[in-house]
Amino acid sequence: MNQNPTPKADDKAKKNKKNKAWMTEHVNDSYVQRAKAAGLRSRAAFKLTEIDDKDGLIKPGMTVVDLGSAPGSWSQVAARRVGPDGRLFALDILPMDPLHGVDFLQGDFQDDAVLQALEERLDGRAVDLVLSDMAPNMSGIPLADQARVMHLAELTLDFCGQHLKPGGSLLVKVFQGGGFMELRAAMSQMFEKLHVRKPAASRNRSAEIYLLARYKR
Repeated sequence: MNQNPTPKADDKAKKNKKNKAWMTEHVNDSYVQRAKAAGLRSRAAFKLTEIDDKDGLIKPGMTVVDLGSAPGSWSQVAARRVGPDGRLFALDILPMDPLHGVDFLQGDFQDDAVLQALEERLDGRAVDLVLSDMAPNMSGIPLADQARVMHLAELTLDFCGQHLKPGGSLLVKVFQGGGFMELRAAMSQMFEKLHVRKPAASRNRSAEIYLLARYKR
């Protein structure tokens, strides 16, 4: 009998080993432990916290839109910082448990009907800050995944063109690759200043970076 594993069995073993290594790293991650201790929904909260502490994005009384909000860690941070006089609108294709002070809409940002529903909730209100931690479901095909990431970023920029008030800001997650320089150029046309941020809570092996655009023209 042939004792050599089949390619399918070998792939499954590699995937299980990779999942086990990820889980071990996740459980031992200091940011995961800190998030649990602070009652935050994910370690991603520390990415926004670090950027906001450095750049002073979120002010009391602001109107903020959080795109790709689930499970809600960025909304937690932003809602606390805009305070009771601020408004926070969140959107994600995945469900998100309710948060005090957060108006959540579940739906696909790429769907025109969902975008219209978000616009109706804004009710003509000018937005001070757009946050986008959106990322598509990754296929493992680099060119296809990069194209999806950049498409979401481009849609976010279009949303800012329509709803972000003059002087407003945008913080959006992207990955360096095809379309990156073109996106930077488009953002530079819409905003006076553009910065690149890689917060400490973003894992070193991750290709993600955040583009911070300030002072919409």
